[in-house]
Amino acid sequence: MPFERRDTNVPQSNLWFTELQNDNLSIGLRVEKTLHSEVTPYQTLDVYETHQYGRLLVLDGCVMTTDKDEFVYHEMLSHVPMHTHPNPKNVLVVGGGDGGIIREVIKHPSVERAVLAEIDGAVVEASKKYFPQIAAGLCDARVDVQIVDGIKYVEDHPDTFDVILIDSTDPIGPAVGLFSKNFYESVYAALKSDGLMAAQTESPFANQELIRRVNQDIGKTFPITQLYLAHIPTYPTGMWSFTMGSKVHRPQDVTESRVKNTRYYNAQVHHAALALPEFVKELVQS
Repeated sequence: MPFERRDTNVPQSNLWFTELQNDNLSIGLRVEKTLHSEVTPYQTLDVYETHQYGRLLVLDGCVMTTDKDEFVYHEMLSHVPMHTHPNPKNVLVVGGGDGGIIREVIKHPSVERAVLAEIDGAVVEASKKYFPQIAAGLCDARVDVQIVDGIKYVEDHPDTFDVILIDSTDPIGPAVGLFSKNFYESVYAALKSDGLMAAQTESPFANQELIRRVNQDIGKTFPITQLYLAHIPTYPTGMWSFTMGSKVHRPQDVTESRVKNTRYYNAQVHHAALALPEFVKELVQS
């Protein structure tokens, strides 16, 4: 999405980062200072210190994560599917170079191996430096960090994983292929016979057509499809969706949490997230 930095010839205390969500919607955060900025082989990467949300990671002008609300996204993309599988041992995270999903995945005692397939090594390095509390799990002995094209990695590893989590950026640039039916079919093949996947699928207010299409594509690929919701202040409109595809297991069957030290997720939130407002039901039923 387009963005602007309003930082020319103004006092440092009046710098703003503004993400333009579309032609009619934006989010703005006052910036204390710019910590890092680079153009990687894949995207533009910026790190800011903000007054409201602490440190902010931005890729191609889009908010990826902040110190203050990152736990909501990372816990909900990981723990809802991880609890849905009764015994996840081998887990793949596609994207997610900041390490937040890996951090949550390895909280599950059953996990023996967690692979991070991230295309842009610069994201991993910047996250280790500027977001150490998010990237802390990347140093765990069970974690295998692969700087590779996640789409190809999935294609090259059939019948390997219990859970695959797709922590993509917005569907632009290198992330476009992560929202395709062909990719979901490759994910299906990379999962074991009772495996499941989950992906972030944008805002029900701002990205309705994408949600409808993704739900249909995953529904044509997996026997069980479930959209669920969480509330993340710095993402467009604050309401965010995730979509799960499962070969066998149902998220409705989860009875208790197997992890500790969460700030958002618990068994009650797990089931509440599956309860969809009527307008969201219409998206997935159409």
